[in-house]
Amino acid sequence: MRIALVHDYLVQYGGAERVLECFVELFPYAPIYTIVYDKKLMHGVLEGKDIRVSFLQRFPLARKNHRIFPLFMPLAVEQFDFSKYDIVLSDSASYAKGIITGPETLHICYMHTPMRYAWDDCQKYTEDFGFPKIVKKVIPFAMNYIRLWDKASADRVDKFIANSNFVAKRIKKYYRKDSIVINPPVATDKFYISKKRKNYFLIVGRLIAYKRHDIAIEAFNKLGLPLKIIGRGPEMKRLKKMAKPNIEFLERVSDEELPRYYAECRAFIFPQEEDFGIVAIEALASGRPLIAYRGGDIPEHIEEGKTGIFFEKQTAEDIIKAVRKFCEDNCGDPEYIRSQSLKFDREIFKSRIKKYIKKELKAWN
Repeated sequence: MRIALVHDYLVQYGGAERVLECFVELFPYAPIYTIVYDKKLMHGVLEGKDIRVSFLQRFPLARKNHRIFPLFMPLAVEQFDFSKYDIVLSDSASYAKGIITGPETLHICYMHTPMRYAWDDCQKYTEDFGFPKIVKKVIPFAMNYIRLWDKASADRVDKFIANSNFVAKRIKKYYRKDSIVINPPVATDKFYISKKRKNYFLIVGRLIAYKRHDIAIEAFNKLGLPLKIIGRGPEMKRLKKMAKPNIEFLERVSDEELPRYYAECRAFIFPQEEDFGIVAIEALASGRPLIAYRGGDIPEHIEEGKTGIFFEKQTAEDIIKAVRKFCEDNCGDPEYIRSQSLKFDREIFKSRIKKYIKKELKAWN
């Protein structure tokens, strides 16, 4: 079986890249096609692998600021040649699904989400990423083209895998396509329950606008309780200005340190709407309950009062109410909470992906 992997861009290490890592473990000799690749920003992950990049790689600005090149991205992925492969496995939140394959080649796309900034979040796109004024003027016109291309490119995919029921619904809405659901992998074996509990609450994730760190900071400014925030991103400067001394920014911590921060927190704060939410599952794997916004896919995985507490609106006031309720009830048995995370283990994910690919390839031939 000749197989190739396709990924949007390798310029950060997040949930999508963890999915790709599992694909690479399943198919270690498969080349990886991507629009741009920055070894430094990937922190050595996938180093030594056969990574094939588009013409945009020659533009240093594209590696550091790939979001300002939306009009070039379709051309970049369409120029890759997959004629010698039996199967192409893409994982995509934007452009990777738009590759062109011949009639002999099966294209399976693992969909993290339909392109958010082309559809439901298009009005917020230019504000959230702080583009220069000239770019802000061009992007609304570009989005019309991108939406048309995005819908057309979805028709090139032979089979869709959605990373959650929430995403499966979005695939159906925007692309009119069916999909099966295989949740993303979580390295549950790296996380553990600790008998040593400290007084702080925890947030983990990139500091970008839709993650809504701002409302969590506003809430904890008023609560006066200790909050630790792990992650970096374009919002850092603004968020640090907002925060009072009870809020600590740890930025990037090592893979060895991260499980300890999860295991020793009182609870994990999750104020955003996510298509899945890997960091939330990591908190569960550490036996720690969630205080989470009731949006996205997280309600599928949390039992209120047993593994977490929900708040209904993305406001500081709702977070304050939820935190106070948690402090009164202190919900959750750590062993039970951890048990609910184990179904997302990486080996289970790889087994399901491998089984699905074999079945579909057999049917294709």
